[in-house]
Amino acid sequence: MKQPWWWPWRRVPEMTPEALHAALQTGQPLQLVDVRTRAEHARGHIPGARPSPIHAFRQAWPALALDPARPVILICLSAHRSVPATRLLLARGFDARQLAGGMLAWKGQGLPTETGP
Repeated sequence: MKQPWWWPWRRVPEMTPEALHAALQTGQPLQLVDVRTRAEHARGHIPGARPSPIHAFRQAWPALALDPARPVILICLSAHRSVPATRLLLARGFDARQLAGGMLAWKGQGLPTETGP
């Protein structure tokens, strides 16, 4: 049976919060996409993360104009909603990974966040 595109239960490549923070600190050209709701994003997100809620991601991702030559890190609260977005971008040839543990892990490490749109 073929799984629906949004099915969150399958392993995808991940990046740990520590590795992502280190990559951002050294200026690696990463593209951060937050697939949580806009309200969740506004309450606190990784600096530089662009919102694109998962409920509309399948249709909306082209508007992000992602660069296929640069890695994309998909972010959600607990690394479930980011799975289908990661799979979708992998299927389209992107170097895509989800943030391991999501924002819960990021905040649990005391890493920086910002609020607002």
